[in-house]
Amino acid sequence: MADQTADEGLEGIGEPFTVANEFATVRVRKVRTRNGERLEISSPKLEYRVLLDPVQLESLTWQTPESLSALLLDPPRTEEP
Repeated sequence: MADQTADEGLEGIGEPFTVANEFATVRVRKVRTRNGERLEISSPKLEYRVLLDPVQLESLTWQTPESLSALLLDPPRTEEP
């Protein structure tokens, strides 16, 4: 089943799913854009979203646990400055 997010030109492919623990919740879905398929990962609580293409996703597999943990050193701001 596909849904259309017309204002962004995204076509959802299949059903989104949620991955959560006590620290974070993310919603994941596969979408089709004018430039091909992407994985949309969003944080409902923080209202952030990113679209990752296959090369960006594959690059995650090249990372060490240490390099991924380094991303957590500078968390996003959740308050207005």
